[in-house]
Amino acid sequence: MGFPRKQIALLIILLSLAASLPFALGRKKSIPAAEQMDEHKRVVHALNRLTFGPRPGDIERVTSIGLDKWIDEQLHPEKIDGSALDARLAQFPTLQMSTQQIVENFPPPEIIRAIANGKASMPSDRVQHAIYEAQLERFQEKQERKQQVVPASASMGANMNNTADAGQALTDEEIARRNDDRLANNVNVDSILSTPPDQRAKAILGMPTEDQIALVTSLKGPKRNELMEGLNPRDRETVIALSYPMQVVDQELIDAKLIRAIYSDRQLQEVMTDFWMNHFNVFIGKEADRYLLTSYERDTIRPHALGKFEDLLVATAHSPAMLFYLDNWLSEGPNSDAANGVGKRFNDNWRKRAKHNGPVKLSKGKRNGLNENYGREIMELQTLGVNGGYTQKDVTEVARVLTGWTLKPPKEGRSFTFDERKHEPGDKVVLGHRIKPNGEKEGLEVLHLLAHHPSTAKFVCTKLAIRFVSDNPPPALVDRMAQTFLKKDGDIREVLKTMLHSPEFWSPDSYRAKVKTPLEFVVSAVRATGAQIDNAAPLARQLQIMGMPLYGMQPPTGYSMKADAWVNSTALLGRMNFALALTAGKFKGAQVATDEILGPNPPLDPLQAQAVLENSFLAGDVSKQTHDIIAARLPDPKIAQRKLDDPAHPPNVKVIAGLILGSPEFQRR
Repeated sequence: MGFPRKQIALLIILLSLAASLPFALGRKKSIPAAEQMDEHKRVVHALNRLTFGPRPGDIERVTSIGLDKWIDEQLHPEKIDGSALDARLAQFPTLQMSTQQIVENFPPPEIIRAIANGKASMPSDRVQHAIYEAQLERFQEKQERKQQVVPASASMGANMNNTADAGQALTDEEIARRNDDRLANNVNVDSILSTPPDQRAKAILGMPTEDQIALVTSLKGPKRNELMEGLNPRDRETVIALSYPMQVVDQELIDAKLIRAIYSDRQLQEVMTDFWMNHFNVFIGKEADRYLLTSYERDTIRPHALGKFEDLLVATAHSPAMLFYLDNWLSEGPNSDAANGVGKRFNDNWRKRAKHNGPVKLSKGKRNGLNENYGREIMELQTLGVNGGYTQKDVTEVARVLTGWTLKPPKEGRSFTFDERKHEPGDKVVLGHRIKPNGEKEGLEVLHLLAHHPSTAKFVCTKLAIRFVSDNPPPALVDRMAQTFLKKDGDIREVLKTMLHSPEFWSPDSYRAKVKTPLEFVVSAVRATGAQIDNAAPLARQLQIMGMPLYGMQPPTGYSMKADAWVNSTALLGRMNFALALTAGKFKGAQVATDEILGPNPPLDPLQAQAVLENSFLAGDVSKQTHDIIAARLPDPKIAQRKLDDPAHPPNVKVIAGLILGSPEFQRR
């Protein structure tokens, strides 16, 4: 989304604003202690902190119903009608599917491999059969090509690996070239495109498998857009799945997150869902998790986003997505039946021997299957915090407690199950508390202990205060929130109430003091402009460019909520370019009606247009420096658009709007 070179004046504005951003974002305002936010600023502040940013008319609506009433509604999302959002989300059928249904409809490579090896059968459903057939054709084709490459490579001695890589690269090129030829010679593209949308998928499924593959993989550009245009959600999924089934699951999950953030009236619930998805992070790129994340967000995180922390912690601990991500599904006790080859029948004598004589020495060739990943992260990142008072011994003990918390096989949907055979026998001691042998209930006892620990209260409340108040929240506020956490049994809604009734939250120093993450910036820009989003994929790609791909944080730490992770000149210049591209209509599927913001009689004077847009996007809170930098360039012909024969021509409000959205003030919430 680079800026055309001929628009050098606009580039100068960008560079001027970018140069001021690090200073503007980092400075601390000097405000007299007695000064308080007026009611208008309180409304703006609440919308900036409790939502993904105000939309046109939001400030007036909240003022009309009263700020306290609006906050109460946001704290109780069940009171807010969600039917309009549900209608938008209907275009993503996978959101309503179970994990097993997703796997069956959009098969992962291991299922296709099992079918190719005769270990599984093809589905009988016509649409599913076509999707499987296309993937099986591609799988077998690649296997055949590999077999042709390897023997030639093996004779090259030390260069075998390099030759194999080159051969494989050539194979991919050959496959693509062959599909291009097949598309040109065998497929009547015009006939397919002229087929009514409600019959188009059926026509494609009636083609030979090789031609289907050629069509969905080689058709590019406007013609591919034309192929997809008008298809209902299920047919759209089918056509995409013929090429890459997993892409359907990924893209619908990602697009739906953006649609929710942009359009949901239950904004605080979406903000908190995003907060907990980041706190209990799961990486979409880890094999099965791309199939498990849909249920994880829908069934584990969102229902508990404003509930009790222990319920949320237990739900994540039972979640297949978390168990897979942090490898706990593989963990087995070194003294368990499974690790020592004991049969399924419970062996009381063996367990008694293990308890009295210490760990059983494993026979040669066996390894300790205890995995401490989850035991460590559940204390370090999810409950107590890195300085929460636990030891390495506690990590090991929690890992022992959680052995047997595993998953059913893929063909059974990878749902949670407790496997007694993998569970480590005997007593465990966690944070000085003795956990007696009790199977799965041992884990629930430890989770209860962690959820109600003072260190957990302080750690979780600190993160909440960082998200909503300040990068360095006042200790007194965190202490009061933590006291509420402990007193109210970890009730997140009550903790937020404590925060929202605090003078620290409403302090003038906190007004526009938090730097937006890339997600917050992109969504707030879309909401501020009232943009109509028909395709969220380009916005998702922009977030990837900005360094914040959705569900794409590989370490369990999640993304930082602090400014220092996102403030640098290159990143901020990229944000400005995004803002200009958005208002200029350069994102396919994003319609921005900037002119509507100026009303039925838009001002012809660029300075007046700037003032209207500053008031709309920033509630008038723009610094003199930012205002003057933009105003100084308004006479430029690219902005003023004055002509000798048309001196009353309206200014280019799209550019003015983009510059304001890219300003230091809009970067903050």
